[in-house]
Amino acid sequence: MPTPKKNQLIGLDIGSHAIKLVEIEDTKKGRILKNFGIIGLPQDAIVEGAIKEMEIVSSAIKTLYKNLKLKNKSVVTSISGYSVIVKKISIQKRGEAELDASIQDEAEQYIPFDINDVNLDYEILSLPGEAEAEKKEEGDKGDKGLMEVMLVAAKKDIVEDYVSLLHLTGLTPAILDVDAFALQNAFELSAESISGCYALVNVGAEELGINAIKNGVSIFTRDSSYGGYQINEAIMSKFDVSYEEAEKIKLGGTKIEHKDKGTLEEVFSSVISGWVNEIKRALDFLATTYPDETIGKIVLSGGSCRIPGFQKYLELETEIPVVELNPFGNLQVNDKLFDPKYLTYMAPQAAIAVGLALRSIGDK
Repeated sequence: MPTPKKNQLIGLDIGSHAIKLVEIEDTKKGRILKNFGIIGLPQDAIVEGAIKEMEIVSSAIKTLYKNLKLKNKSVVTSISGYSVIVKKISIQKRGEAELDASIQDEAEQYIPFDINDVNLDYEILSLPGEAEAEKKEEGDKGDKGLMEVMLVAAKKDIVEDYVSLLHLTGLTPAILDVDAFALQNAFELSAESISGCYALVNVGAEELGINAIKNGVSIFTRDSSYGGYQINEAIMSKFDVSYEEAEKIKLGGTKIEHKDKGTLEEVFSSVISGWVNEIKRALDFLATTYPDETIGKIVLSGGSCRIPGFQKYLELETEIPVVELNPFGNLQVNDKLFDPKYLTYMAPQAAIAVGLALRSIGDK
């Protein structure tokens, strides 16, 4: 069902390297890409998901809004990293009212923070066929057995910072999501089918996020402190240049002398190797935890996923097909408003913002 226009939200992905904004309009003819924009952030404005320079980030969002001539002030943004815990847990079956009353006690054993320092949310999961199978096993008594719940805990201080940022910018925070779920929304929009097992891997500037999903339900998530910034830091160290110059060298915008090419290749291969090993560790854990599940495909996104050699090496090491996520794939796009080549180029960076823009006021 198309979302009423009054419920539509602007997707705002506030990353440590750049802010991405997407507006999608739901119509009877389908979803239309209405706006897309990106603006860079200076180094250290946001570090590991924590906003260090509130005024600078707010100013960047205002500039983006002004450049795109946006009127809608209701936004959905997301958080990730060390301040967010996403965990699937199994607990004794109970009604929703009882679960509401007891979820905090249940969650306490799974969260490495003081329970009073986090905002807690949950969703009851029901994989296809499970409810029926459980009923047969329990003889329709319904009072035994386990239920699966997706638990999400976010540190209050980080949540408050993001809400304060949006208020400072003159925007209304309608929904605060989690990167992993936004990415999943973008994947489901672009995928022909969501049946089977997939690993969604998002490689950003400071974070590598992994979300394994089975038939549209997340079964495992992990965020690690890996990302494109590692290449910048290594280039800064090896070539004694500034962060900005290192970024240009990384992107191929600055030519380097022939004698330095080998050193640069070493930087890339060393960092890529670390990323691939981290992904393999996560997949190994997944294989141990869910021995009956096989990951059929790794779907990549994020601004750093196109680092030369990464995709081929990942496919070689995991022996799993690797594809790139194109979140614009199933959106209607007016070629007079958006350059198709530019959208293709920016697609991996836009994935979370597109996933956020698919949310609407009142959904879960």
